Amino acid sequence: MGEPFSVKDCALLTLATGKKAQNLQELRDRIITAHPGSIYYHFWGGMLRSSFDDPEYPNDFAVWAWRGIHDAPLAERLALIDPSDYADLENLRQEVIDVIEQRLDETEHIPWAQKDHQFHLMRSQIVIFDTDIRLHDVESLARYIQRCSRSSIFYHFIDSRRRTASRHDDFSEWLMGLGEDHSLLIDTLAAIDPFFSTLTELREEIAQAMIHYVDRGKSDAISGRI
Repeated sequence: MGEPFSVKDCALLTLATGKKAQNLQELRDRIITAHPGSIYYHFWGGMLRSSFDDPEYPNDFAVWAWRGIHDAPLAERLALIDPSDYADLENLRQEVIDVIEQRLDETEHIPWAQKDHQFHLMRSQIVIFDTDIRLHDVESLARYIQRCSRSSIFYHFIDSRRRTASRHDDFSEWLMGLGEDHSLLIDTLAAIDPFFSTLTELREEIAQAMIHYVDRGKSDAISGRI
């Protein structure tokens, strides 16, 4: 038996960088030199902001392209960028730059935003809290997920992918260390894309995957005894 699963929670602090952009070229230039925490914040930070209400455009760059400079084609292209597909923030940064530069090449005039619609680059710093909750088996974890806080889901299922060498979520990392074969559940969790769901939806999807796995294991055990 491995170590118990240690449930953590987090808060994402927003830090001003003082950098802003009023047109698309300026945004490209700011992104090139931005702190990696800015890239992280503008893709993932919205999930923890109650004010984020534009699911059609799931990152801040796409939202600004739509609302700030009213460039629908660019907004759609930026919205399609899934940060989960990139090995690190530098690769993600380069993809955003490439999409913007492609759009700049297509347009004769650089799109500008009104002064009160400038893009303000922010960055994030994560603060971690220990909940003192320890879970000792898969079934306990499966039942607990349903009442887990949204920010805890963010920490264990999203932020973990940049912390772990394997780029797995914390649940999968823990399952690997139990000394039992939980590859089916690990594969199921790996197939869940966290970016195009709310944290509430994500929590439900993870919980259902775990509960189904546990119930299936119980059913197989009963069948084996018959």
